[in-house]
Amino acid sequence: MEQMSPDTFKLNTLKLFRDFNMTYKFKHHSYDLSSRTFIMGVLNITPDSFSDGGKYYKNKPDIDKILRDAEQMVEDGADFLDIGGESTRPGSDKISDDEELQRVIPVIEKLVNLTDIPLSIDTYKSNVADEALNAGVEIVNDISGFRADEKIAEVTSRYDASCILMHIKGSPKNMQVNPVYEDVTNEVKEYLQDSINIAESNGVKQIFTDVGIGFGKTLEHNLKLLNDLREIRDLGYPVVLGVSRKSFIDKIYPVKIENRLEGTFAANTFGVMNGANVIRVHDVKENKRAMRVIDAIKFNKVYNGSKS
Repeated sequence: MEQMSPDTFKLNTLKLFRDFNMTYKFKHHSYDLSSRTFIMGVLNITPDSFSDGGKYYKNKPDIDKILRDAEQMVEDGADFLDIGGESTRPGSDKISDDEELQRVIPVIEKLVNLTDIPLSIDTYKSNVADEALNAGVEIVNDISGFRADEKIAEVTSRYDASCILMHIKGSPKNMQVNPVYEDVTNEVKEYLQDSINIAESNGVKQIFTDVGIGFGKTLEHNLKLLNDLREIRDLGYPVVLGVSRKSFIDKIYPVKIENRLEGTFAANTFGVMNGANVIRVHDVKENKRAMRVIDAIKFNKVYNGSKS
């Protein structure tokens, strides 16, 4: 077997990190997604999300608290904010469009006047996406990859919005009931390619993919997908990674949800070194600081952005 020269090895290693040149344009920002790791802060306006359910919602949304925390996330370095009004934790029940809208629209209407970074709506419902986009959201983050509601791709395109297409096996209610794959990476990749085809055929131009860590996967499936993120990047679109505080961390090193920060750092670091462009997190400041160091190592340069 022919040995690779040190110079060739170095060039191939740099290419692994830098071959993805994609600039996405939003209303107020233009992001070169190949230049560094981008941070998406999570705002769950739900009483029952797995990590922070009830933090912003009891009998109704606590809009003042949401806005304070959103402002802090922006100050801490968030590049995007993702707003969700329905829990998609394992075993969760679906809520009505009206209830979801009552949770998210008042928040979005306030946030668009608070920050100019792109806002994302975490929904798989076309009616919710339509209202959220009309209120100022720029990204539709669909856990079903445009499969649950056949109208959502057209709605996204009509507003010239971006999308995050995620893989899920089953529904949040049943997704963790003995999920089985013959080849998890190939099956997730094929699913995402089909979702991309739906988005592209409807004219959606700025697409992100997400393997859906914890959405119909065992620990072994999650670990395999983290190892194979480079294959997902081969689909030709930037990758969003959502591992923040998830239960697979507890299966590796049992800790309470609030103590999964170090596990989140480790998984995000591995994912970013393996091709992820955006990390979706609850703890923006801490992950931003960790990614500053990882990006310096990965790109062999220090990012001198204005955010902390």
